[in-house]
Amino acid sequence: MKNILAAAAVVCLAGLTACSVTTPAPGGASSTTAPITTSAAPSQASPSRSTGTAAPQAGQVKEACELFNSLFAEYRVSAPTSNAYEEIYSKAWKAKDSYTGNLRGLFSSLSALTISHSAVVEKGGQPDQVTKDAVRDAVFANAGACTAQGVTLTL
Repeated sequence: MKNILAAAAVVCLAGLTACSVTTPAPGGASSTTAPITTSAAPSQASPSRSTGTAAPQAGQVKEACELFNSLFAEYRVSAPTSNAYEEIYSKAWKAKDSYTGNLRGLFSSLSALTISHSAVVEKGGQPDQVTKDAVRDAVFANAGACTAQGVTLTL
């Protein structure tokens, strides 16, 4: 079961990783200017579900931010057992399907963090830095939208 969950975490992290794309400068191959590098950010990703609008509505943003804070607080105070982390993973994984864009990233990264922590808990270890960074990045990506709705995301 843990191997399956660990594999799910790896897949989740792969989805959170931003891609860099190098685009040749205008003017063809003989141009002497350096290539332009752009990053594909989660906010540029198109939603996987059609919600009728490109951006989440204010009520949905506030709800997502509050739910993330609640789940992250639960994660922080959980007994260090794989079962506790797997329960939070399950809640976060289910929650991510209710949101799109950066909001979805909040729950995807939290599910990856909890499953990573679950995999090393018996050894007294900590989740890997990549999953910690993914949660931090998702929080920063959503901080402005959540603050605008009166919710401060916490880590």
